[in-house]
Amino acid sequence: MADETLAFETIQRLVEQLATEPHSYGADLNRSAAFRELSALDPSGKRAGVMAMLTWLAEQTGPDPNGHAWQVRGSMLALLGEPLPLTEADLLALLAWSARQDYYVHRGVPELMRAIEAFGRDHPRTPELQSSVRTLIARLQMEVQRPDVGAWISGLQRLAQITPASLPLVSGEAWADVATADIETQSDDTVAAWRQLLLHCQRSGGARPSKTWLAGAQPALARIGAEAFKASVIRWFALVDKPRTELVLSGSQWVPDPNDAWQYSNADILKGLAWRCAARADRDLAQALLKLAVSAFRKLPGSGPQCPRVGNACIWALGNMPGMDGIQQLALLKVKLKLPSAQKTIAKALAAAAQRVGLPADEIEELSVPTYDLTDVGLRRETWGDFTAEIRVKGASAVELTWLWPDGRPRASAPQAVKSGYAAELKALNQSLKDIRSMLPGQRDRLDRLYLEPKQWRLPVWRERYLDHPLMGALARRLIWKFTRGDQAASGIWWDEQLVGRDGAGLDWLDDQSQVALWHPLEAGSEVVLEWRAWLGQHEIQQPFKQAHREIYLLTDAERTTRVYSNRFAAHILRQHQFNALCAARGWRNQLRLMVDDVYGPPTRVLPAWNLRAEFWVEGVGDNHGRDTNEAGTYLYLSTDQVRFYRLDAPANSAHAGGGGYTSWGRGDTDRAQPMRLEDLPPLLFSEVMRDVDLFVGVASVGNDPTWGDRGPETRYINYWRDYSFGALSETAKTRHQLLEGLLPRLKIAARCQLTERFLVVRGDLRTYKIHLGSGNVLMEPNDAYLCIVPAQGKATAGTASQVYLPFEGDQTLAIILSKAFLLAADKAIQDPTITRQISHP
Repeated sequence: MADETLAFETIQRLVEQLATEPHSYGADLNRSAAFRELSALDPSGKRAGVMAMLTWLAEQTGPDPNGHAWQVRGSMLALLGEPLPLTEADLLALLAWSARQDYYVHRGVPELMRAIEAFGRDHPRTPELQSSVRTLIARLQMEVQRPDVGAWISGLQRLAQITPASLPLVSGEAWADVATADIETQSDDTVAAWRQLLLHCQRSGGARPSKTWLAGAQPALARIGAEAFKASVIRWFALVDKPRTELVLSGSQWVPDPNDAWQYSNADILKGLAWRCAARADRDLAQALLKLAVSAFRKLPGSGPQCPRVGNACIWALGNMPGMDGIQQLALLKVKLKLPSAQKTIAKALAAAAQRVGLPADEIEELSVPTYDLTDVGLRRETWGDFTAEIRVKGASAVELTWLWPDGRPRASAPQAVKSGYAAELKALNQSLKDIRSMLPGQRDRLDRLYLEPKQWRLPVWRERYLDHPLMGALARRLIWKFTRGDQAASGIWWDEQLVGRDGAGLDWLDDQSQVALWHPLEAGSEVVLEWRAWLGQHEIQQPFKQAHREIYLLTDAERTTRVYSNRFAAHILRQHQFNALCAARGWRNQLRLMVDDVYGPPTRVLPAWNLRAEFWVEGVGDNHGRDTNEAGTYLYLSTDQVRFYRLDAPANSAHAGGGGYTSWGRGDTDRAQPMRLEDLPPLLFSEVMRDVDLFVGVASVGNDPTWGDRGPETRYINYWRDYSFGALSETAKTRHQLLEGLLPRLKIAARCQLTERFLVVRGDLRTYKIHLGSGNVLMEPNDAYLCIVPAQGKATAGTASQVYLPFEGDQTLAIILSKAFLLAADKAIQDPTITRQISHP
């Protein structure tokens, strides 16, 4: 008895010592002398230590500023991870403690599962134990933050030998509530089959399903039926973004709102259901998976993507679905999502799908572009009753739906007779219209990026995939292409139902052996380029991106002097988040920089076709957290530096988040570490990379912000803003100048406009205005007073300016310049007081 008392007193002393020792979160428990002594006890002693620590934890109330409870809890769970002679009463106490905890981070469930498993080898699972496990499961089902909850619940049920009497769906989410209601109205056998399937889905661990997991779901699926499964998941997946039906209360202020997040147990079920959608080729299932993936990757405020594991499950299912339906939706998903991690996963899925169907990986995207039931290039016509609907693709950002009366006259909207009599068909048409509008910009960007992924096609293949493709043809027929056959070569475009040269004559020598590639102005003489520009203007063809008017970047004398880097775009101040979005859109790898003690690689464009990579060196600006960063600690602005090129296998460069210059391990040790000489680069590659960097600066620079100059004399970067806003023109701005030279004479306001080196000068009735061709910002004569005009969101090209023919899409700044020119030419008619006050001020 004395020995037991001594042992009890020793354990109590060690627990008290453990609870008062200095503690650092995440520190090695073995640094604690008390823990080391507890760990040296025999299994019975450790069991007593666990229960003593449990008693100590149960007595604690209030906050834990010194982390003592964390240390005791961590020590208890560390001991609990070993086989201990726990009694049923011990397990009941531990389960009750875990179910009572307010800490969402950890409830000791994995350790408890091991303890239950060890206990069950020699003891039956009593009703009392099963009841306690059910209480803990109910508590876990309220959890929305842990990714392991689904596996924990299914594991606890298995170890405690609990057969769920109800569906494993957690209420409170719209899709789960509807799914529960849908299932419970069916026959007992069907309910049991759904329960079996959902429980199986709840155990959907891993990045991809194993063959065993897929086979394990098949018996329940067979009982449910393929069509019933399809109808159900399509209905449920469409509801995942609906608001919660039951709000979750969070006691932690620093975590994202739990009502924005998906409950993890339900998310595991969604993941498993998505996997099972890959069993057969089905367009409707593929579309449902795409919508679920978009929802799963939707960014939550103050957090990250909603639920990447569900999104990744959708990507896996689309990539493994037989036929082309899944691949086509993957191609659309690649357009819709900009998250780099998602893009990487989609690329792997497309590569795997290409291998499955026996096609080269670089062709799968070409073949996966859907037609959306367009019957002619850029046209779909549907007739329902007496009325006809027409979808016309007029550009990458111009897709129109027109309704026609029986006599062919257009009408404003869908007739009521169509809405009531053809509701399903109308819904499908509107979905196609939405998908076309989403797909076209991505396909335009893919075509634009082909310059850095040089490709050629045989003429019949090119015609099938591009020129005559119902969707791609709407873009390809407005581009110039390069044709070769033996020693013959010419550039041409589709016009008047044939391929013609810039002289309008048909290219009648083309045959099936001819090769086709995307034409680039760098490869043609200046006379040829000017002739193509004139031809496009004469026929008022608007190209989907700058091609004939594309900027060309040649090496400068300064770049020949620096040899291995370009400073052409150094010393700019960029808005980091906008820059990051542009990087994703242009295929550059980039990581948002935070004000932390860490290192970051430079924004990088990988160029596998050339065995090179391009780097744009940038650094975070400022050292004041909260002023120079957002609440998450992300830098608001970046400063720019060099552009460099390396071989793909060259060591990676990195720089500290706070600056200090880029470096790499091994620099100078091998030839691989050396940057490429700019003169050794293919001119087209150099030009296209520099064009991307010019785009980054031209769009993300703070110099483009028309409100920046009105923030007072203490405004940060004000000198840079003035220099950029009204300084020397970039190559993009020079292109605008050249374009306006030909465009101005055709404008209604031509008599009031004049081009100077940097400005479009507009003479109004009240004052004369100078619109900078780079930034679009405005100065007023005679004293160059700044005029702040902020275009309304989505209305930069409103009014007369929107009716002006432009030879290419995508230059928003040019549209803004023209819009301001039309506005200021009629300055007496301006009614906006924020503008009239500035004009009238002396």
